[in-house]
Amino acid sequence: MREIACDESGYEGVRLVGGVTDVFAHAGVGLAPAAAAGCVAELRRRIRSPAEEYKANHLLRGKHRDTLLWLFGPAGPVLGHAHVHLVDKTALARSGADPDLLVPALRAVVAVWGADVVIVHDRQVALTPGRLARVPCPVRFVAASADARVQVADFLAGVARRAASEALAGRPDPELAAVLLPYVSATSDALL
Repeated sequence: MREIACDESGYEGVRLVGGVTDVFAHAGVGLAPAAAAGCVAELRRRIRSPAEEYKANHLLRGKHRDTLLWLFGPAGPVLGHAHVHLVDKTALARSGADPDLLVPALRAVVAVWGADVVIVHDRQVALTPGRLARVPCPVRFVAASADARVQVADFLAGVARRAASEALAGRPDPELAAVLLPYVSATSDALL
């Protein structure tokens, strides 16, 4: 079975409004472990930060804009191997829908990649056995620092969440939106 590595950004439990973020993003990455490790190694070479684990914020710094555009652009290693599910949390709160963001995000992984996958997810205590029973494929947890594929998912989730949040605030980034648009799953309701 194919493994899809996942991570999220903007999750604040069932709190949809009044929190720190207005967009929830959940990314799934289907890169092979060696390809993801090569991707992270190239980011380390380009960014040159002493941080133990790189996060989306490293890529979002202005001085790393070219690296960000390379990573997710047509010449980068991720295009065609990842997707991101975006949710406008304020629109969801107004609709009165179930505020559970994680299970629908995991179902979006299955919608994109098919039911014959194993989700490899960053540790998330909110994914209880009851919630996992509602996901139509196996889920196993890893530490992001131990799996480069999860780190790449973190990059995509964090960057896409920030881009969608900025667009909602009336500050869209057309260049970044054009690069990220091929990753946005059909199940998303937030726009870039």
